[in-house]
Amino acid sequence: METSELLKKVRKIEIKTRGLSNQIFSGEYHSAFKGRGMTFSEVREYQPGDDIRSIDWNVTARFNNTYVKVFEEEREMTVMLLVDVSASGAFGTQKQLKQDLITELCAVLAFSSIQNNDKIGVIFFTDKIEKFIPPKKGKSHVLRIIRDLIEFKPEHKKTDLKLALKYLTSVIKKRSIAFVISDFMSPDFSDALKIANRKHDLVALRIYDKREQELPNVGFVKMMDAETNALKWIDTSDKAVRTQYVVNAKKKEQYLKDLFNKSGVDSANINTSESYIVPLTNLFKRR
Repeated sequence: METSELLKKVRKIEIKTRGLSNQIFSGEYHSAFKGRGMTFSEVREYQPGDDIRSIDWNVTARFNNTYVKVFEEEREMTVMLLVDVSASGAFGTQKQLKQDLITELCAVLAFSSIQNNDKIGVIFFTDKIEKFIPPKKGKSHVLRIIRDLIEFKPEHKKTDLKLALKYLTSVIKKRSIAFVISDFMSPDFSDALKIANRKHDLVALRIYDKREQELPNVGFVKMMDAETNALKWIDTSDKAVRTQYVVNAKKKEQYLKDLFNKSGVDSANINTSESYIVPLTNLFKRR
């Protein structure tokens, strides 16, 4: 991609997502994701209703009056984006491709995080760790992330969420907020999900397309798995075939929903044909 074209795309995404972050998500994000703990701020005289466990006995003894320690919530956090860049992201039959939706979501979350004075980092993954951008602050860092999201070309096609989650656990030592952004079409990753969520606060954003949920009646169609290049003819005019397709899709969706619930992972389903504002806002409010 030409540099001028890339810069235009970066600028376009910046304008849209930064505006959404400022107008819609900043307050929701701020309240949804708490700091890691409390940090000491000052001491002041005891007031009725104060917790006696916060009394500073050394200062109290020195001044012959009761003083308490005041703590403030530690706001600064590390936010990690685990971004699925496998070949299935190039699919989309409605408003946009899954990978384009993922880029916008990452940009919104990145701008929201720096407004909250948080560090933001990214792990690009397929069935390999394709790229790691260490957490940093600042607008220039966010613009670099957006640029990489637009122009990055992965070396592999398949998906391995287990590998990505294990990498997060080993590389990011301190507790972070970790958004896993994927269509979750991956071999079993349940154990890795539970382990990662014990160390970090995981949030799953599942990206899907309408045609992954149901088939239109358009006769014989040749379909290819983007990650394996396997080809298959499907008779979409057969009602039984279409019905089974829907049943399989619902089973997969229910499996993921149950897995996230059992693992204590907050999640949202985001469709390529709809605005991500509502599901993202609802996710923040639930927290």
